[in-house]
Amino acid sequence: MEATDYKVRLEIFEGPLDLLLYLIKRDEVDIHSISIERITRQYLDYINTFKLLNIDLASEFIVMAANLMYLKSRTLLPRVDQPPEEDAEEDDPRWELIRQLIEYKKFKDAAGFLSLRELEQEGRFAHQPDPSELPAEEPASLAEVSIFDLIRAFQNVLKRFEESHDFGDIIDDRYTVSDKIELLLGHFAPGESRRFEELFQSATTKAEVIVTFLALLELMKLNQFVVRQSDLLGDIVIERRDNQSVAALEAAEVGADYA
Repeated sequence: MEATDYKVRLEIFEGPLDLLLYLIKRDEVDIHSISIERITRQYLDYINTFKLLNIDLASEFIVMAANLMYLKSRTLLPRVDQPPEEDAEEDDPRWELIRQLIEYKKFKDAAGFLSLRELEQEGRFAHQPDPSELPAEEPASLAEVSIFDLIRAFQNVLKRFEESHDFGDIIDDRYTVSDKIELLLGHFAPGESRRFEELFQSATTKAEVIVTFLALLELMKLNQFVVRQSDLLGDIVIERRDNQSVAALEAAEVGADYA
């Protein structure tokens, strides 16, 4: 089975506007100063990587890609050749997208603020446990670490691999996703952690890099591996859960099914 034969189904809660905001934050630019040419290129890079990994994408990602391509084409036209827009309030074709991003960010920030207030409210008048009673802090899971960060890290690994390997010699692809899952489980002791890049050091083909990443995503879905990142664009660390953590998660999921 080739890497492209493996269909990945991830619960991607972020949408196309989340991806655009992520790209803007990554480049540390102001929303009002975005470059349509640059952000379109970066956005399409992510879409192409999702396609390379055979990851199902919601239709709104494709719609946004088409909209960005349209805006990019408008920015290349002289002002006298701009298509008529009945409701256009600005000459700048970016304005509608900028307005969407600003409004969406306001809702996201408000939702985050309300979540924090909810946590604060739950903590009031509650029993304060002794430090020994506090549970160990759980590393961030796949749902909490943005899939966009994982894709960015994978893109960097793939780029470095292509730059450092000569593709003149054809090497047979030796691994399937199932093979790599077994290898990763065999190479990680319960509780052991490694930097994301170390997972690909022994890869000899581009297909093996892809298969390794797909195996990692599958193990994360199965609650066997967890990803941690200290801050935005920081190093990503992969850790294998210990047996107790896996058992507790499985029990919690079973209980939720019967709730």
